[in-house]
Amino acid sequence: MTTPAAKAPPRRTSRARSRKAERLPEAPPGFPPLSTERLSLRPLQPGDAEALHRLVNDWEVTRTLAVVPFPYPRPLADEWIASTRDELARGTAYHLAVTGREGEQEVLVGVVGLRVDAASRLGTLGYWVGRRFWGHGVASEAAGRLARWAFANLDLERIGASVAADNPASAAVLRRIGFRQTGEGREVFRARGGEVAVHLFEATRDDLFGIPDIAPAAAPEAAPAPDGAKPVLLVAACALIDSDGRVLLARRPEGKTMAGLWEFPGGKLAAGETPEQGLIRELKEELGIDVATACLAPFAFASHAYERFHLLMPLYLCRRWRGRPQSREGQTLAWVRPEKLADYPMPPADKPLIPLLRDFL
Repeated sequence: MTTPAAKAPPRRTSRARSRKAERLPEAPPGFPPLSTERLSLRPLQPGDAEALHRLVNDWEVTRTLAVVPFPYPRPLADEWIASTRDELARGTAYHLAVTGREGEQEVLVGVVGLRVDAASRLGTLGYWVGRRFWGHGVASEAAGRLARWAFANLDLERIGASVAADNPASAAVLRRIGFRQTGEGREVFRARGGEVAVHLFEATRDDLFGIPDIAPAAAPEAAPAPDGAKPVLLVAACALIDSDGRVLLARRPEGKTMAGLWEFPGGKLAAGETPEQGLIRELKEELGIDVATACLAPFAFASHAYERFHLLMPLYLCRRWRGRPQSREGQTLAWVRPEKLADYPMPPADKPLIPLLRDFL
């Protein structure tokens, strides 16, 4: 339950800034609020300072946070909120106000944050909730929402977190949203004036979204298999290539397995469909484009064993279509030069296709 609510943003060297500039974009512009069933997670605003100070200037809250002093000076709330807005603009940290509704009024409940180390592709999650809102599942709802958003939208491999060993409620929050305890450590807690034993936690994309599996609706599309064998799932994919020789990739949106990974457009075949028919349908549904069978050139195929099924995926090349590819299912789209394809994290089945496609193009 450690959110850096008093820590000055670290200075970055010009080399670190250059390295970050070469990576994928870290967040969509404007950062629209994230919603849950009961809460809204939005960027902190100067007007939040009074309520934030009132909630965090409480020993029972402050003692659980590593870098927050007690008493918490009122001017520090203004300074910290200003720093969070700067970090958000740079994509180095995402500290968000957690708000709820009391009647028609928006009420600040707490703060949830994620600090990003772009070089190591590691995020660090933190959160706190005002004492009068404890016991209502607020922390789990807010922390889980931000962690899922981060894996779906940022270039992260892992998210870590730490909680004081004498704070079992916060440890339970992390376990509830899918984090695993990975070890023990010690951290300086500013309000307590010394080192405190902590539990270390970590989560990957698979921990939060689950491993690839055959959804019930997709099971009939998988070829039957003998007892004990994995069923074969047939999926068709397409490398759309524009006039500049760039390839279109789509990023799996939040809510899907392997959210945040990039893939070639396509999808599972419906009963009775050929790969070409299924691909034409999927490209229309996903991207709003029309493709003729004659424009689909078979190129290669992927064969990959997931835990509960075996994926067989023919990859087609297409250079001609009607319409402009648009995101119609919430996915992010990117036109990528062949030599940059390996920079985009992809599902295991897609990765072997990258060198073949890069060398061909």
